[in-house]
Amino acid sequence: MLLPAGLRQRDQTKKSPTGPLDREALLQYLEQQALEVKERDDLVPFTGEKKGKPYIQPKREIPVQEQITLEPELEEALAHATDAEMCDIAAILGMYTLMSNKQYYDAICSGEICNTEGISSVVQPDKYKPVPDEPPNPTNIEEILKSVRSNDKEVEEVNLNNIQDIPIPMLTELCEAMKTNTHVRSFSLVATRSGDPIANAVADMLRENRSLQSLNIESNFISSTGLMAVLKAVRENATLTELRVDNQRQWPGDAVEMEMATMLEQCPSIVRFGYHFTQQGPRARAAQAMTRNNELRRQQKKR
Repeated sequence: MLLPAGLRQRDQTKKSPTGPLDREALLQYLEQQALEVKERDDLVPFTGEKKGKPYIQPKREIPVQEQITLEPELEEALAHATDAEMCDIAAILGMYTLMSNKQYYDAICSGEICNTEGISSVVQPDKYKPVPDEPPNPTNIEEILKSVRSNDKEVEEVNLNNIQDIPIPMLTELCEAMKTNTHVRSFSLVATRSGDPIANAVADMLRENRSLQSLNIESNFISSTGLMAVLKAVRENATLTELRVDNQRQWPGDAVEMEMATMLEQCPSIVRFGYHFTQQGPRARAAQAMTRNNELRRQQKKR
């Protein structure tokens, strides 16, 4: 099957070769032969005459038992109803097969007539408004560092979210200044490309700080080692009530999730914890611990 067609069998032609192959001449010859061949006459010539009768669907008479008689007011209202109003009525009556899902839910969820196209309309795509990007974080890191070092009472929140060019020494100095600060209540380092060195600095800060209530280090590059250091430091802190560590660059592992559940069981002050567990065991323990912590907090407020 790999041989050319001319080599698969012996040459059975009786003509002598006329010369080398001329492709253009061969194509012109074939076209000339096709034009000289007379077309075959049709057995039945086409005249354009229409034969037979067009199909007319017979009118079906509605039986008496199926006929519905409405009050004259309703009959008049339905006779003059627009397509949009009929679409809303069909949606209210549950005839969802007569319209698209968008028309159905628009008619059910809103108190006004939204379907201006009618029942037999073509579904149009929704026109979404473009959402502009969030403005960059206007926080001045150097000023925040000075305020935290001086223990400024007006600074109760340190928000460095989405600032990805912060030098590691500056973040380490900020965590060092947070050790002695008594006024900052919220410390957020979301999406700052922080790694294990920053996590260790945060852990050292938690062991000495006694005023911080909320810590958010989500969406960073912290590994299981850094998370383990933070979780162990939280046990030595009695003022922290909220901790968020989800969405790191890599999954921390089963051991870290077990440590999270143990930390929540041993720290009744934590009432809000941000992490998506992948294992059923730590998830159940964490949910039970959070329920208990919130109940203890509720009882303390009642007292």
